[in-house]
Amino acid sequence: MILISLIIALVGLIGNATVLWLLGFQISRNAFSVYILNLAGADFVFTCFQIGYCFYIILEVPTEFPSFAIVVLNFVYLCGLNILSAISIERCLSVKWPIWYRCQRPRHTSAVICTLLWVLSLVLSLVEGKECGFLADISSPRWCKTFDLITTAWLIVLFVVLLGSSLASVITIFCGFHKIPVTRLYVTIVFTVLVFLFFGLPYGIFWFLLVWIGKLYYVSHCGFHPVAIFLSCVNSCANPIIYFLVGSTRRHRFQRKTLKILLQRAMQDTPDEEECGDTGSSGRSTELKKV
Repeated sequence: MILISLIIALVGLIGNATVLWLLGFQISRNAFSVYILNLAGADFVFTCFQIGYCFYIILEVPTEFPSFAIVVLNFVYLCGLNILSAISIERCLSVKWPIWYRCQRPRHTSAVICTLLWVLSLVLSLVEGKECGFLADISSPRWCKTFDLITTAWLIVLFVVLLGSSLASVITIFCGFHKIPVTRLYVTIVFTVLVFLFFGLPYGIFWFLLVWIGKLYYVSHCGFHPVAIFLSCVNSCANPIIYFLVGSTRRHRFQRKTLKILLQRAMQDTPDEEECGDTGSSGRSTELKKV
């Protein structure tokens, strides 16, 4: 399972690096693509350290795995969950109050929120790592459990917010008074949230809950730990695949597209009918110009 996790993590590393390159240097960013860029950055760092951990186990390195790597893994994991919750909340706001969202929302909200979430995740991880002995030789078991309970409570809050905002968006779109079209961006967010719930959540359950339950530690470490690593690698690898698959689906005809165009289409917040209509009108105008 660790070998399979390594292969999946390598694929995820390439996929997230591609998303980082395209969103960072090739595509103009909007409110949601800023979140996707930061989520890809968190997944990229996560897969890098998971690859190192997989090599550490496969090669049977006699020395202990660096403790600071665990702090980094928990840091980017928390950050990814924070950003995913922010994406879900933003989408819920854009669906429930579209006029306010388009006209009154501050321009740099996404960048400010992502910065705050990175800082919050870093502070939680550093404090917990210091008190639990990951960053220092001296540990404080009482404060370690206290901060771990705080982190666990924050994870539960994020999980509830993630589910609540996602359900609110679904109810508003399908059961609201006004019919709201389902866009590619909505499909991208829904699949990203579902993948995290099935594949990303077990890692958080292991590190922030099972590790600190003494009776379950040895059983969970031997049986659940490799599964949690495998599922977390699948979660980090799946996001770029979701973006490109959602961007590649086309209702009318198949066309070969570059990765840049596929990613742009996955971030598209307009219905496919409008896109087809725009394409058709541009095509007719081109023909008139030729005539």
